[in-house]
Amino acid sequence: MIAQYWAVTVFVLATLALLAFMVGAASVLGGRAWGHEKNIPFESGILGAGSAHVRFSAKFYLVAMLFVIFDIEALYMFAWAVSVREVGWTGLIGAAVFIFILLAGLVFDARMGALDWVPKKREHTAEQARHESF
Repeated sequence: MIAQYWAVTVFVLATLALLAFMVGAASVLGGRAWGHEKNIPFESGILGAGSAHVRFSAKFYLVAMLFVIFDIEALYMFAWAVSVREVGWTGLIGAAVFIFILLAGLVFDARMGALDWVPKKREHTAEQARHESF
């Protein structure tokens, strides 16, 4: 029965031999110096500053969801483009309605401020200025 699985056995043994060689070579050739600099996290030659736990704005997640929605739209449009000759005018009208609905959603999101990263400044009206002067 082992003769039937000789290729798998050779593969497993070769993998274990390669693993043992890499661990052994790293322990023989690796540096042995220990110090404060060895324990500092290192990324691209720049020492880290601050916490790794960064809070993202909720707008980031909103834009990410919009990206996924329009990415899926592109997937559907690709499927339509592949079968454009088979679906004919009916498919063209269906694709146009689909794009129009998504465009209406994008316009709605833009008007609601979903795509604005920076909050709008409050306009300082004359009414507010009059109330603040008292």
